[in-house]
Amino acid sequence: MVHLVQSRVKAYFLDKEGSHDWFHIKRVLELSREIQAIEGGNKELVELCALLHDVSDHKYNGGDYELGGAVARKWIIDAGGSNELANQVSLIVPKISYKGANVEDQELSIEGQIVRDADRLDAIGAIGIARAFAYGGSKNRPLFNPDIKPIMHDSKEAYLNAKTHTVNHFYEKLLKIKDRIETPSGKKIAKQRHEFMLSFLEQFYSEWNIRASYDD
Repeated sequence: MVHLVQSRVKAYFLDKEGSHDWFHIKRVLELSREIQAIEGGNKELVELCALLHDVSDHKYNGGDYELGGAVARKWIIDAGGSNELANQVSLIVPKISYKGANVEDQELSIEGQIVRDADRLDAIGAIGIARAFAYGGSKNRPLFNPDIKPIMHDSKEAYLNAKTHTVNHFYEKLLKIKDRIETPSGKKIAKQRHEFMLSFLEQFYSEWNIRASYDD
């Protein structure tokens, strides 16, 4: 049944915007499998949640954080999955996404923790940086504006509707991910990717300041 869902997900995401396309889903799936092999949990449930975690992402569906669970449930039923399994996935999927710096994560089973960690790990490091700028470009956001400071959002609505530049996204989300990873396996991966982002920002600011001085 997982392979039927995977085929449908792949077809659906293949031509999506680069930061949330099939290759993102595939990376989250593969990393979820790696973490599950170490941390345990129901492999089928992990795989389905990984495949369906973005099936109706709030960033693209008009801001509905809950719709993804209902869509995921339907896709599993359509593929011949049981009501019990579909219900389990539908409860996990809406809790995967990051909803703001000052918004606490909802509690999840080990399966949900694994997929949430895998999804967040794909948001940091080299690929995370590339995805951040790809998404920012798709929304016509500036790379950086030193006059606009980061905001630590207190609600998912404020986070969703924020108008900012891509470098602020590092402070509002990406640099906070390391301390919100839950599985021991995920924590090890997050540490190295976090350090890479800090190095990137240091280099970015260095080059930005040189260019600013030259323009002056």
